Amino acid sequence: MRRLLFVLYLFVFFASRLIAQRETVRNQPYADMRLFHLGFHIGLHTQDLILTHTGMPTSSMQTWFAEIPAYAPGFSVGVIGDMFVNPYLNLRLIPSIHFGDKQFVFKEQETGEEYTTSVRSNYITLPVELKYSSLRLNNYRPYLTGGVYGALDVGRKKGESLLMKSFDYGLSVGLGCDIYFSFFKLCPELKFFFGFSDLIEKNRSDLTQPEWKIYTDALGRGTSRMIVLTFNFE
Repeated sequence: MRRLLFVLYLFVFFASRLIAQRETVRNQPYADMRLFHLGFHIGLHTQDLILTHTGMPTSSMQTWFAEIPAYAPGFSVGVIGDMFVNPYLNLRLIPSIHFGDKQFVFKEQETGEEYTTSVRSNYITLPVELKYSSLRLNNYRPYLTGGVYGALDVGRKKGESLLMKSFDYGLSVGLGCDIYFSFFKLCPELKFFFGFSDLIEKNRSDLTQPEWKIYTDALGRGTSRMIVLTFNFE
């Protein structure tokens, strides 16, 4: 939460600095008045899970706990479909794919034994968002976004010690700034995804090593979180 507040503070600070500038010649003065326009984005992201543990001994009478101690950067790419609603509001459809993974570290409560595994997740996401923009000053225009999304994991691999479910859904919020050039807009954007569904697959008939079931049994619930930094070209 402190990091999110710090990012919002920086956003407000730089937005106020932009407003303090004097007027200059505007690039693409009517770019935001188009009813429809397309774009694309590329960027980086990190994947995370909010884990809830059962706290109960497994069939082997061991009690395991897990964490994701570090974030691994992944690659994101997608397209942007934008519809003009009014001078301050746009409706956006942003199908994207996020290539990444999550590193899990399991630790047994009594013995301190550790087990490390990596779970690859390549998410195809379909966010539907509203973009609320401030007044444009010169060639800059800060904005906020919010909406809902669905996600399909096409990178999961059965037979591993942990398996994530295929489908997720949740809310997305973000902030960014349109920077107007002569022939296109560049929009650095930071976005946060908050998943709602439990992604831990409990039915593990696919396991090649049955003793790995203790790691699934240790987890009661896992909900997704993702932070995405993209550069939009529109």
